[in-house]
Amino acid sequence: MLKKNKYEIDMCNGSIMDKLISFSLPLMLSSILQLMFNAVDIIVVGRFTGSQALAAVGSTTALISIFTNLFIGVSLGANVLAAGYYASGKDREMSEAVHTAITLALISGILMAFVGLGMSRPALELMGTPGDVIDQSVVYMRIYFLGMPFFMLYNYGAAILRAVGDTKRPLVFLCIAGLANVVLDLLLVIVIPLGVAGVAIGTVASQMISCILVLRCLYLTEGSYQLRFSKLSVKKVYLKRIFQVGIPAGIQSTVINFSNALLQSSVNSFGSTAMAGYTAANNILGFLYAAINAVTQACMSFTSQNYSVGKQKRMDRVLLDCMILSVCAAGIIGVGAYVFGSQILRIYTSEEEVIQCGLEILSITTVPYFLCGIMDLIPGALRGMGHSAVPMILSIIGTVGTRILWIYVFFPHHRSLYFLFISYPGSWIITIVMQAVCFYFVRRICIRQIRARTIIS
Repeated sequence: MLKKNKYEIDMCNGSIMDKLISFSLPLMLSSILQLMFNAVDIIVVGRFTGSQALAAVGSTTALISIFTNLFIGVSLGANVLAAGYYASGKDREMSEAVHTAITLALISGILMAFVGLGMSRPALELMGTPGDVIDQSVVYMRIYFLGMPFFMLYNYGAAILRAVGDTKRPLVFLCIAGLANVVLDLLLVIVIPLGVAGVAIGTVASQMISCILVLRCLYLTEGSYQLRFSKLSVKKVYLKRIFQVGIPAGIQSTVINFSNALLQSSVNSFGSTAMAGYTAANNILGFLYAAINAVTQACMSFTSQNYSVGKQKRMDRVLLDCMILSVCAAGIIGVGAYVFGSQILRIYTSEEEVIQCGLEILSITTVPYFLCGIMDLIPGALRGMGHSAVPMILSIIGTVGTRILWIYVFFPHHRSLYFLFISYPGSWIITIVMQAVCFYFVRRICIRQIRARTIIS
């Protein structure tokens, strides 16, 4: 019997939609809380330090994503592997996969800390970060990267909990860490005026808290995913399977964020006011992405478990229900962000020029954001079935290729923030078409594999 405690969800039996909502909603709120770490940084420095500090924090967003998303993407491989073992009742394999994943998280976190310390200034200079903000950007980025071990361990630990359907406890952990982040940011910027260094320290401390809580949760569980630090090791067979799904997902996310960094460079050419507007608008778009990504994560976990036990029709229903959820969530939040964009942007800054720049970006990206949700769902379902490489290639071609073409061919002749960000919905539509064709053929292969397993068993 799959369900062993009140936090776990039986993804392979019973109704689907209510379980998808039960899984997705806490994950959505968790993702939003993670974004709040950065949002609180942005709001505090924007309100109490000024637009230059706001631009300094914002200019690091795309770079941080590039550096971290490869390893965060690999955690998706750990999620798919653990979900499959859990659904199949393979307790020994589940335990060994968990300890391999946590060890990998620790190693990658330490590696990212050193990379961030050494590469922050060269990378910011390469992006054309203006001289009036680059020193503050370097300070923020270096301190932020010191918290990478905590960040990685939390994300991998949460990925394991998601594999068994537990998205509620990570939400509680992030609530605690988020409150700590707010208090520390206010203390270290207003009471102790450390500026961008203060908000970075507050973020790192909150990441440490969430890390400790999720590791404690894994340690105290009585399930097959119980963590014992004495068992931490890297076993090649599990590492290979994690990488098969995770590395393509990480590369896809990293390259897409590279295209976002190119967009950041184009925004930088308009000056620090436009940079500040982009920082605020991009943070709002981050909340939209958190909503649709929660549904994508649900699709991947549910698909992985049902694929492992050979329930083909249930897999198809999972994808359909996830599309309904994703379109509804993105539609409601996207239209809300469009209608109330001016009021929301005033939370970040009171400078009218910055608000106008932010509105210019939101006017073309928020309402069609449901397209991004559909674009992400199809690769999510394919990863759940163990196929990650082809959707990675198609996403890179469709998303990154379109944006690079737009930035270097069309944008120089029509220089405005609105025209620059038309590349967002355009790239989503092109990628959806390619991913849908890919899904049709890969699904046929997976159906044959399920039938072959059924005959053998």
